[in-house]
Amino acid sequence: MERQNILESIKSERKKGNHIIGVATGTGMTVKYAQRGGADFILVLSSGRFRIMGRSSLAGYLPFCNSNDMVMDFASKEIIPLVKEVPIIFGFNGTDPTIDMEDYIEKIKAMGFSGINNYPTVGIIDGKFREGLEEAGCCYSKEVEAIKIAHEKNMFTIAFVFNEVQAEEMIEAGADVICVHLGLTEGGLLGAKKVFSLEAAKVKAANIFNKCNELRPDVVKLIYGGPVKTPIDVQYMYSNNENLMGYIGGSAFERIPSEKTITNVTKAFKVSGHLDEDDLMVKMLDGVKKHYDYVEFVKEYVAQNYMQDISFMDLAKVAHVSRSYLSTLFKKEVGCSFPEYLVKFRIEKAVEILHREKIQLSEAAALVGYKDYAQFSKIFKKYMGFSPKEVRLKNKI
Repeated sequence: MERQNILESIKSERKKGNHIIGVATGTGMTVKYAQRGGADFILVLSSGRFRIMGRSSLAGYLPFCNSNDMVMDFASKEIIPLVKEVPIIFGFNGTDPTIDMEDYIEKIKAMGFSGINNYPTVGIIDGKFREGLEEAGCCYSKEVEAIKIAHEKNMFTIAFVFNEVQAEEMIEAGADVICVHLGLTEGGLLGAKKVFSLEAAKVKAANIFNKCNELRPDVVKLIYGGPVKTPIDVQYMYSNNENLMGYIGGSAFERIPSEKTITNVTKAFKVSGHLDEDDLMVKMLDGVKKHYDYVEFVKEYVAQNYMQDISFMDLAKVAHVSRSYLSTLFKKEVGCSFPEYLVKFRIEKAVEILHREKIQLSEAAALVGYKDYAQFSKIFKKYMGFSPKEVRLKNKI
């Protein structure tokens, strides 16, 4: 698709009140269904290919293969023949020292790709490794150069940026999309710390988008990765940033849904009841008191996270009350302190597990948040009057 047509399509979607969605993938199967869901463009990235192999997205940053060759190979065979109406964006490694950048970008265009995205990007790397890369000439300015060349060839360009300076450089290079890269997509578990991560992501995106508005207000402004991995997370970002126009996801569309669907259910979830983690996250982000009492929030949080480390201080922060107030309120309504409640809850869950599951006693301890089996056994006996082993013998398991 021509660059101008893509920009007009994005403008039309925005006029309809729709958000702009990009799906980063490594397989034709994802593309097939992303089209049905209304994806505005497809990014083909080497990390997406590694995800399909069951590996970490970080594999795209290691010397397991040539990133550009990998993307060219699978995308030309699996993606381009399958996609007819959605633009396909090539994840281009601009720091590859083995290619002539202009010639390779011309090849990308000739193969039928609508544009490029700077990926893998050195922007996600820091420390001594980053210093070494830059000393060797593998620096972010190479990625800026790639976006500039593609823009001059009238290709659609999506720039991953990590700060205001990079956003300015990419806008000057002609990038059509400034996408704030928030880091590797965080997987799985609901937790209070995630809320703090979303707050940090909100601030980072706002600072970069403000810089974009100073330079070119009409540039498309998106976010990618980090703690933003569900529709609830994205909605939180929309609600707190009027400049945000949409979202690009990789693991959020491929890895995380697959994990939930293909893996029937973990042992911990099997015994905890079928509670909806998104529902609790909505309440945490939206304000606990708006939905229900603080004590009910703490009890529901424990019900979903008893197998993890739980910080009462973090829960108080999320509820926007002091730790001492929440502690007093909790003890008054429940009849015991939070630590006592948590221990009792975990031990009761352990009893359920031992009655229902044919697993090792040490594994049962881990499933309810105790890494040290000796400690678990001691607490179990204190509250139940008998040991976990006696439960096992009694049930003849």
